[in-house]
Amino acid sequence: SRPILDMSYSRQFLDFQGSSIPSSMKKLVVTKLSQNFREAVTLQQDSPVPLPGDGDLLFSHTMKTWQGVNLVKTFLFSSRFVGINASDINYSAGRYDASVKPPFDIGFEGVGEVVALGLSASADHTVGQAVAYVKAGSFAEYTVVPARQAVPLPSVKPEFLTLMVSGATAYLSLKELGDLSEGKKVLVTAAAGGTGQFAVQLAKKAKCHVIGTCSSDEKGGFLKSIGCDRTINYKTENVESVLRKDYPEGVDVVYESVGGKMFDLALNALAIKGRLIIIGFIAGYQNPTGLQPVKAELLPAKLLRKSASVRGFFLNHYLSDYKMALQDLLKMYERGDLVCEVDFGDMSPEGKFTGLESVFRAVDYMYMGKNIGKIVVELPHSVNSKL
Repeated sequence: SRPILDMSYSRQFLDFQGSSIPSSMKKLVVTKLSQNFREAVTLQQDSPVPLPGDGDLLFSHTMKTWQGVNLVKTFLFSSRFVGINASDINYSAGRYDASVKPPFDIGFEGVGEVVALGLSASADHTVGQAVAYVKAGSFAEYTVVPARQAVPLPSVKPEFLTLMVSGATAYLSLKELGDLSEGKKVLVTAAAGGTGQFAVQLAKKAKCHVIGTCSSDEKGGFLKSIGCDRTINYKTENVESVLRKDYPEGVDVVYESVGGKMFDLALNALAIKGRLIIIGFIAGYQNPTGLQPVKAELLPAKLLRKSASVRGFFLNHYLSDYKMALQDLLKMYERGDLVCEVDFGDMSPEGKFTGLESVFRAVDYMYMGKNIGKIVVELPHSVNSKL
């Protein structure tokens, strides 16, 4: 171990020069570009622990007890949670930035507590503070994050992690592109997933009629519990027939994340002046080309005939509004007005997703369509005592 010296918190912790932050750590690294996550990503056992710069914060995944001599008996560092996103395999395939070559770090979001910080960062943050962040490279035992990118939290809870990418995507896309108002009919595809759960609830809060597609009766039950007016189990019902029969005039807004055939069905189901918002196309992520065919040659005629629109939404293009969205979502959750469903994989064959090693299983679990809510991986607790 080596010391990380930080006078900014010496008033809280007398024996700061004995801080037992290790010199090496585990992390996941993309070593080969591939949409197959297991082929693309390697678990590295002995990567150097990064040091925070002047304006940076250092986060730990693990729980550590630091023993002081006189001032403070123990300083507890909470466990940290990392989120699984469908686009993790797009990142490992190099689809977001063709110029980036392996090796590079992976993982988009995390929640944890500060274990060290740079001098100027100490003006607004303290060691032990609960913080969330969105930044590439979260699948690591220690992560350095610029203080300006950190979002203070009241505590370290996995529910907060669900809001970072998934919740913010639903909030901002519907706010900026959805034009929601009372009585509008909103179709959410993959509605029981990490981001679909928020699209359902936010549309319902706008007093819309909400339809959600899902793959099981269990997911349908969950969707009804969070306000979905009509669920469609596409394994047992024909989505096209249901939409044509129950909504002959079409739907006003579609929150679409599946792609392929589902995109075509959603497009055909649009009402006059309908809006289709594309936030992903998960059905094509595991394909080498990244896309499944759609009937795009008919798209201009279909849109013209209905004065309809198709808009894409990518969270990175709306970062100027990100903190506002997150603060609003956090307030809703704390008031009890928002369900943040977390799936730790407890019902998966090998059990709960714990430790970086389980990220591979968690990604597989998502692509098998098993999750209800946001898939979250918890990192194991370890105690590091100086006594």
